[in-house]
Amino acid sequence: MAKVLYTDFEGVEDVISKMMDNPQLKKAITRTNMYNFWDNILPSKLKKRSKPYSMLPGGIMVVACENPIVAQELSLHKIMLIKKFEPFAKSMKMRITDLRFDAKKWQMVIED
Repeated sequence: MAKVLYTDFEGVEDVISKMMDNPQLKKAITRTNMYNFWDNILPSKLKKRSKPYSMLPGGIMVVACENPIVAQELSLHKIMLIKKFEPFAKSMKMRITDLRFDAKKWQMVIED
């Protein structure tokens, strides 16, 4: 029986490098990292009651909120939250121009 040499496998580094060339994947990873900063800028009482949901064109972040009361509370702090978020967004070469708080999206976040 002849020996079979398997030397043409791609290394993990090559596979990851090719994956990172995909602009949509890069964008998704960047957004996910940015969403992870949400807990760092939020008042502690609201951390478990809101979660980033999506990004809209123009740097608008949609935030899912547990209920309309949480959405209202966050909207009162919108300018402060955008300012706190700015260094995180800049480090990832993104910009947050506005925050939209939506209680209707909460159920979709919980189901994920």
